[in-house]
Amino acid sequence: MSFRKLPVLLAAALLLATVTLGIARAQGTVGDFTVQKSGGGSTSLSAYNGQKAVVVVFMNPACAYTRLYQERLASLQSAYGGRGVQFMFVNVPINLDAAEGSGGSLATFTDDGAASAALGVSKTTEAVVLQPAGSGFAVRYRGAIDDNPQIASGVQQHYLQQVLDNVLAGRPAGVADKRAAGCLIKR
Repeated sequence: MSFRKLPVLLAAALLLATVTLGIARAQGTVGDFTVQKSGGGSTSLSAYNGQKAVVVVFMNPACAYTRLYQERLASLQSAYGGRGVQFMFVNVPINLDAAEGSGGSLATFTDDGAASAALGVSKTTEAVVLQPAGSGFAVRYRGAIDDNPQIASGVQQHYLQQVLDNVLAGRPAGVADKRAAGCLIKR
């Protein structure tokens, strides 16, 4: 083998490793975690083990993306809540000065960082679709809710809706992850 081909082979190996890691991250499993209820008390992910799917959405009212997605998320919750899909809207701190406060009309839980770290999310309004699997939950999707966070009428790809339809029909999610636009979660 000539030394000229070595950089090409190394680049190809690095690319393959990166793609493999990304797929493993998106299709991994997570264990139980606990979030605080807004009205007091707490709940854990394992409490929803009997559901067909659990959608965890990280939010913060100081983030414009959270406000833009409130209505769309409420519609999704209404459409899929009766079909065995549990929605968990989790309020997280973000890297803005005015980041304190309740999660708006949807947020019912708060996170001390354990849930967002366990699920590998870094932004609001990032969604994770989980499906009960053995002693944990399989990650079926992680990322954006749709392809247009700013204008609901301009959405062409409804990622979260497509994944939920596929999961409920017993099919593969279709898409493992899509980069979400949003505010960075403070760690």
